[in-house]
Amino acid sequence: MKQKFNVITSTCIPLPLENVDTDQIIPARFLKATDKAGMGDNLFRDWRFNADGTPKKDFVLNDPSYSGVILVAGKNFGSGSSREHAAWAIAGYGFRVVISSFFADIHKNNEQNNFVLPVVVTEPFLQELFDSIARDHQTEVEVDLPNQTVTNKATGHSEKFEINGYKKHCLMNGFDDIDYLVQNQSKTEEWERQNK
Repeated sequence: MKQKFNVITSTCIPLPLENVDTDQIIPARFLKATDKAGMGDNLFRDWRFNADGTPKKDFVLNDPSYSGVILVAGKNFGSGSSREHAAWAIAGYGFRVVISSFFADIHKNNEQNNFVLPVVVTEPFLQELFDSIARDHQTEVEVDLPNQTVTNKATGHSEKFEINGYKKHCLMNGFDDIDYLVQNQSKTEEWERQNK
């Protein structure tokens, strides 16, 4: 779903596990789908649900004391296969931001292409976020895309994060790649006229 980004302040859902791969994010049996609709229902499917479809009470997404549009994940998030379905599932569940100390490159790009902002922070800052959220499940984090900062509202500590300028422009304007080309159609046509 196309949504413009500016500043997002939200409580968080913590997933302090390292090396979460795309098969754990969305199991392979759901890759037959060619539509994003309903993909969020199967996010972390095998961790969230028992074989009979009942929720696993000990999994964080089934804990009502956690909520929010920010997922705070352990190092090396989105490794494994390059399936875009993983980003579809994250976006479909309602996450707008995923914070980690490292993302697999293809998954990071897939998140951006699906209007989810991957934010890379240092490992000490990531641990601070996990600690703050564990102490108070209502801890809020502010993600400021224009200024490229992420702030732990519980401690006041902030870090800068990097993002490709093109992707930043697209996210802030709610553009996918096609929207960007359409927006610049007149510039493209002018260049073609001048370079015949």
